[in-house]
Amino acid sequence: MPRTAAPTLLPPPPPPSPPSPTTVLRAADSARRRTSASAVLRSVLEHGPVARSTVARLTGLSPASVTDYCARFAELGLLHEASVPRRSGGVGRPHLPVDLDDSRFVVGGVHVAVPYTTVALLDLRGRVVAERRLKHDRTEPSRVLARAADGLAALFAAAADRTPLGVGVAAGGWVDRDSGTIVEHPLLGWRDIPVRDVLGAHTGLPVQVDGHARALVGAERLFGRARDSRSLLHLFVGNVVDAAFATNDEVHHGPRSQAGAIAHLPLRGGAEPCDCGRVGCLQVELSERTLCRRARAAGLAVGVNPMRVVEAAAGGDPVAVRLLVERARMIGRAAGLLLDILNPDTVVVTEIGIIHREDCLAALREAVGPQRAAAVVPTSFPDSVLAVAGGSVALDVLYRDPLGVSPGAT
Repeated sequence: MPRTAAPTLLPPPPPPSPPSPTTVLRAADSARRRTSASAVLRSVLEHGPVARSTVARLTGLSPASVTDYCARFAELGLLHEASVPRRSGGVGRPHLPVDLDDSRFVVGGVHVAVPYTTVALLDLRGRVVAERRLKHDRTEPSRVLARAADGLAALFAAAADRTPLGVGVAAGGWVDRDSGTIVEHPLLGWRDIPVRDVLGAHTGLPVQVDGHARALVGAERLFGRARDSRSLLHLFVGNVVDAAFATNDEVHHGPRSQAGAIAHLPLRGGAEPCDCGRVGCLQVELSERTLCRRARAAGLAVGVNPMRVVEAAAGGDPVAVRLLVERARMIGRAAGLLLDILNPDTVVVTEIGIIHREDCLAALREAVGPQRAAAVVPTSFPDSVLAVAGGSVALDVLYRDPLGVSPGAT
């Protein structure tokens, strides 16, 4: 028999060379510049019009560094000098404070909900410049995203005097920020949808994607009442129920951005059967679908629109009031559970009853308990929360790396 030739054994490849000291130093310098630029721009956002010397004091940077960053931001159109100079103590050379220039740029925002998609434009202060709601006629991803792109194009065209910096997309379910993918959205039937690539191809703009609870944590920390909280929990209660947690300005994402998936946490007192086979899971108990189904069963003509329950309650319907207050009390139990686990300084809740009714907020806080009730607050964006969620995904990236995102940055 012929003998089979013995396989040739190749030597193992050499280990990769460690990065050179020069490479490491350059990376560290780049990270420092990014952090410093972010600190300067955020200080101006929060305190402007503000003197450069005050920015230096707030950030701990040298006055020369602050002046350099402000000059760069002015070149890019992000800052401008305020028109009224300020004097220190009324004597000496007047100082021209700097302020954010919110007139030149916008970001696009897309929020994909179960019944509709919201498209919007936001300025650099997180304010909604324009907004449209696109009701879903079909929920195939290609159809929904193409309509979102068309809706954004119409908004950009109507604001032709503003330059778009990018697009942010927020959605419920499992959203992987790093890959720009909606990994799984059970209520829409979506799985592994490359949202960043699809919308980037449609719009020709950089696209960032994240979960809506995490997006709203970023919005609260940049533009909302919770910007000074050292730790922040956001609880989003819509058709999807999820949460996000941030400490020291860093939102926790976890591997593949799975953090905040609380849909199947058991809720004490819950009785709704869940598709997972258990009873009383948090999402099925608190979702807007459940609220509307209970309202219809009680004789209210609300269809599938939860705002009709709120409208009925505003008109004095006792059944609608009871349903909303009971739901708020259950949300309070969920918030109390998360407070026990994470112990944040502040809990922000986004939910229609709590946004619109003081009795719902009171019921929520009562269920949380008197010692921690003051830590629980409604969203800072009651009239535009979904638009802000989408746009804030892009604005968060801008404020973390303003020189890397801005037009003309090098």
